Amino acid sequence: MRTERSCFSLSPMRFVAIAAMLLASAYASATAPVPSNAHPLQYRDGWECNRGYVKTDDTCVAMKVPANAYLAASGTRWDCERGFLKDSNRCVPVKVPAHAYADDSAYKDGWECDRGYRKIEKACVAVSVPRNAYAVEGTFGRGWQCSRGYRDEKDTCVEVQVPENGYLTSAGDDWKCERGYVRAENRCAPVVIPSNAYLDSNGTVWRCERGFKRMESACVELAVPVNAYLDYSGNEWRCEDGFNRVGDACKAGRPR
Repeated sequence: MRTERSCFSLSPMRFVAIAAMLLASAYASATAPVPSNAHPLQYRDGWECNRGYVKTDDTCVAMKVPANAYLAASGTRWDCERGFLKDSNRCVPVKVPAHAYADDSAYKDGWECDRGYRKIEKACVAVSVPRNAYAVEGTFGRGWQCSRGYRDEKDTCVEVQVPENGYLTSAGDDWKCERGYVRAENRCAPVVIPSNAYLDSNGTVWRCERGFKRMESACVELAVPVNAYLDYSGNEWRCEDGFNRVGDACKAGRPR
């Protein structure tokens, strides 16, 4: 029986001819001449333009760096010098208003207001700092903060009234109670610790000692039955393996 060949099958000679063409193309690409102002790539075939040049078709063309600009570290773009801003293909001088200074930004306004002034549109307006406050730097916000020991209240700074056994928080605009006391309205009330209890690590609540269980505001001793043990918390008991809890006792047998 005659077997027809697939239309996609290749004869050995045809396959060799195509392979030779591909190899020749790859060799030509690898050995293509490097244009002026370029250098070969180190770890793969091809080339790239030298610093200060950009690739245009198969050549490297020098970048046009405008006046009052410099070549960036990458070597493929330019940035404006301090005091100038990018405007299309040129650098224009920054217009610094009164009570401001030029910054390093090349894309925003190019200036920031002095301390004690706020940026409003294209001007720097003096900040009205209330009593017991100080001016702060920054583009946003009201331009001032209350001094430590005072809190903001309707654009004024009101003194924080720290009660006995209390202290100012790290922010300085509120207070907390010392260890062993809890906040109760405007005072620090002592934590009442019952017998067989201790103050926890936070210092604001109490816990029963091991072997005791909390019952409302007291610590009641646990009655651990036979064939039982205190659990990891120390405030409850569990039956040993092979015993089940039935009421206040441990009975032998498997759990149902």
